[in-house]
Amino acid sequence: MSLAPAFTIPDAMGMRRAMGRFVTGVAVVTTQHEDEQYGMTISSLTSISLEPPILMISLNFGTRTGEALMESGKFAVSILGAKQESVARRFAVRGGDRFGDGDFDVTDSGLPVIKGALAQADCSVVQQYDVGDHQVFFGQVTTCRDRDGEVLAFKAGRFGSFSDFGHSEIPWMF
Repeated sequence: MSLAPAFTIPDAMGMRRAMGRFVTGVAVVTTQHEDEQYGMTISSLTSISLEPPILMISLNFGTRTGEALMESGKFAVSILGAKQESVARRFAVRGGDRFGDGDFDVTDSGLPVIKGALAQADCSVVQQYDVGDHQVFFGQVTTCRDRDGEVLAFKAGRFGSFSDFGHSEIPWMF
């Protein structure tokens, strides 16, 4: 029987390594301020409330997208499918033209969303907090849509896809 590693106080890399064990989906958050569009790849997206519909996203401090989002008070989220890794990579790098070569739809509030994404949501910021080295935004979903498909997953710095075990869907308790 092997012994478990000792608990330690994590440094940034230790925290990244430990949390990298958690599989997440991949999304692109977009916003617009004045006439400029902003966007970035995120894995920190959570549904907080169904009534009213509220999403939470978390962005590093100092991102241009976060600053524009604070000014505009609105954002859109595109949850990416397994065949959209190139989109995730394009929106994950600093600098460059993220919107020039892409294929986008536009939400009712005028924000770009990734065409062909599995889900798209248009949100208005209802609260924002500074927590640690991140800005956390809560957005009320004003409109959304979704379609079937395989989700793009992220674990330990790598992209992949989710494969279920073939079981029946678990009914939610409402």
